[in-house]
Amino acid sequence: MARTPWSLGGALRGLFTKATIDDSTWDDLESALITADFGPDIADEIVEELRRNVATYRTTDPADLQRMLRETIEERLARYDTSLVLTERPAVVLVVGVNGVGKTTTIGKFARFLRTHGRTVVVGAADTFRAAAVEQLATWAERAGAEVVRPQHEGQDPASVAFQTVEYAKRTGTEIVVIDTAGRLQTKSGLMDELSKIRRVVEKQAPVSEVLLVLDATTGQNGVAQAEAFIQHAGVTGLVLTKLDGSAKGGFVLSVQERTGLPIKLIGQGEGINDLTGFTPHVFAQKLVG
Repeated sequence: MARTPWSLGGALRGLFTKATIDDSTWDDLESALITADFGPDIADEIVEELRRNVATYRTTDPADLQRMLRETIEERLARYDTSLVLTERPAVVLVVGVNGVGKTTTIGKFARFLRTHGRTVVVGAADTFRAAAVEQLATWAERAGAEVVRPQHEGQDPASVAFQTVEYAKRTGTEIVVIDTAGRLQTKSGLMDELSKIRRVVEKQAPVSEVLLVLDATTGQNGVAQAEAFIQHAGVTGLVLTKLDGSAKGGFVLSVQERTGLPIKLIGQGEGINDLTGFTPHVFAQKLVG
């Protein structure tokens, strides 16, 4: 499988082409994992597990170590259910996250992802505090082949836009509703109150199927810290990681799941409208380790 820019390839290539596993192998492996943003605790746990496995199977072949590493990462990633729950009709998805993580473009890509799987989609522009956000979202949604419900007037209450979007879906038989939300964090309590209101208003018409939190993979652990208010208060059901393409920090995928206790459901690996895919632990581990 072709390597991706976020693979561990460069750091590990020399490790797995050595003649044998020796003491330096373990130091090099731990350094590679930390460099790839697994975090020191997870890196240490993985190295210790691999040391035990190598001793149990009495192998000195680096190819065996590579396979064991791939299997260990896949097993840890697969502890979480990464499937999207979109069986309701309409299935309502709230998309949350701080401003600047690529939330608006991610919604456009997500709409495209759903359309390519044959689903009808309407996007609700409920981030009404930034006029530019509404226009940008509409542009992306139209490129994706999705309908758009915009605010009827400047400064319209976000919850009423969300209500109108679900109302539109029910009236037209549209299968999936994706609702954009504000990401400003000047007052966390105010933002969470607003999200709670959107949810209450939506649930008068249909249950909320997913609350997806968008994280910028290039910001690593800082991104998680910024998003903790959403994680604690917004009823988040899954993560969307953006900007994995420009980063050699693929280990963040594992560390963010273990730190938040939330599954990664979608990953963005490029700027194009088709560059958002579902998250599959086996495929990801294969690409990461080789």
